[in-house]
Amino acid sequence: MSEITLSSAVRDNLLSLQNTAKLMADTQFKLSTGLDVNSALDDPSAFFTAASLSNRAADLNTQLDNIDNGTRTLQAADEGIKGLSSLVNQLKSTANSALNTKIDESDVTGSVDGLTAASTALSELGVASTTTVDITHDGVTTSVKLSNQTVEELASTIGNISGITSQVNSDGAIEIAAADGRELIVAGAAGTAAGIDGTVEGTNRDSYVNDFNDLLTQIDQLAGDATYNGVNLLNGDDLSVNFNEDGSSSLTISGVTFDADGLGLSETSESELESDTSLEALIDTLDGATNTLRSQSSTFGNNLAVAENRNDFTSGMIATLEGGAADLTLADTNAEGANLLALQTRQSLGTTSLSLASQSDQSVLRLF
Repeated sequence: MSEITLSSAVRDNLLSLQNTAKLMADTQFKLSTGLDVNSALDDPSAFFTAASLSNRAADLNTQLDNIDNGTRTLQAADEGIKGLSSLVNQLKSTANSALNTKIDESDVTGSVDGLTAASTALSELGVASTTTVDITHDGVTTSVKLSNQTVEELASTIGNISGITSQVNSDGAIEIAAADGRELIVAGAAGTAAGIDGTVEGTNRDSYVNDFNDLLTQIDQLAGDATYNGVNLLNGDDLSVNFNEDGSSSLTISGVTFDADGLGLSETSESELESDTSLEALIDTLDGATNTLRSQSSTFGNNLAVAENRNDFTSGMIATLEGGAADLTLADTNAEGANLLALQTRQSLGTTSLSLASQSDQSVLRLF
């Protein structure tokens, strides 16, 4: 194929149009991507610096998820402490209610017919020595055989039974009492003959025992349920929160064991609630548990404040890094839009100039 020869004016205008078209393509690409630097070829220094900033921002964004996870774990522990504090307050209320319930002893009293003196033998009153009197207290029955005892000796023998007191009063009646207020039953032939048989139930604090122990079970369950993402700071788990990409900045949070045993609490019993002194000691223990919960809540609160502060800092740092990368690579859309308009005008003028150059060549041909 023979070479086509263009005139100098046509060639210059064609080259100018090609250059304008290339500039328009570059400008349109910048507008479509929003970037002034799209590759290392555009500006190596800006491109690699921006890439470094963006990579660190991405690494910190991953740590931001870790910080948020730590924050949520602390919040779960804090909610658990609030629930435990409420249960401990219920325990204290139960103990105070028991303390305010005064025990009324159960008391069986009967006059012995024909009694003239406490030293009178029961056999003299027609009661056979082989008969027995049965004393039932707190579900346990003890049989006392008369064996020719006097009234006073019988009262003394009965008084030796654990939890029972017995005496002959000034009216000549035998008084048998249970100081703990539980049901007292006096029966048997001797008891009937002596006129001291009967059943009495006083006022006791037994009903509070189950209430107290049930609340302890709830404490164990609540402490075990304060788990977030597999970590329970109230069940002995520790938590480490990294604040930067290489782990050189971090916060280690030590877990605690806040079940009933961990708070120094244990199941109570009927005998413990019988004593005001034991109850007051129990209330002191509950106050200690409350103070322990408050102290740990303050510690977790401080840790939470640190984590939230680093969360805010890291979010701001990510914005700064991404902003720096954007400053190096983003295109000025206003400027690029103006450039595109100018290039379109230049292209239009170049097309006109090319047309004029071509017409000039045609004028030369008309001479022939």
